[in-house]
Amino acid sequence: MWLGIVLYRKYPLVLVTFFLILLSSCSSVPPKNPENICDIFNENPDWYFAAKDAKKKWGVPIHVPMSMMYQESTFRADATPPMEYFLGFIPIGRASSAYGYSQAKTGTWKDYMRETGNTGADRDDFEDAIDFMGWYIYKTQKVNKVSKWDARNQYLNYHEGWGGFKRNTYLKKKWLIAVSNKVDLRAKRYSKQLKKCESSIKQSWWSKLFSK
Repeated sequence: MWLGIVLYRKYPLVLVTFFLILLSSCSSVPPKNPENICDIFNENPDWYFAAKDAKKKWGVPIHVPMSMMYQESTFRADATPPMEYFLGFIPIGRASSAYGYSQAKTGTWKDYMRETGNTGADRDDFEDAIDFMGWYIYKTQKVNKVSKWDARNQYLNYHEGWGGFKRNTYLKKKWLIAVSNKVDLRAKRYSKQLKKCESSIKQSWWSKLFSK
């Protein structure tokens, strides 16, 4: 324990980076209780720090991309759209190229990598996925003037694209409007939960780190 404290005081950034990388390697399994953001981050503390980095970088409140990610993949690293079949049994491919935590499509992911310079980003890496969603939410505010805190309309942009949202394509999709309302309610719930546990998540992480 004392060795850990001494090393941390001398090389804080190096040690924190090392332990975050170590923890991230164990975070590919979906959280046991995705309904509670406190449980999610307590189970995967590296996710909290990745989400916090996205918040700092893009000005995006943590609860908004997290509620959208829940809806898109239920936090599964390898999530894909369902396979489509011809005649009910011949596989003909998936509905789209969406993949990973954020269900980002290949073309949009390439735009993100090009614009941000994050050329090594992977859609099945939580840190990259939450950064992508932060970037998308940031761009939505710029393009369609939707608040970063407006989870409902942010999700509609995310699903329909910026052009589709401008054309109000979602108005013909009652099911999508219902889903966006669910995302909004979840975001509000996540926000309330996080306010109660954020400080304890930080303290718990540091105490676990140096208690061994």
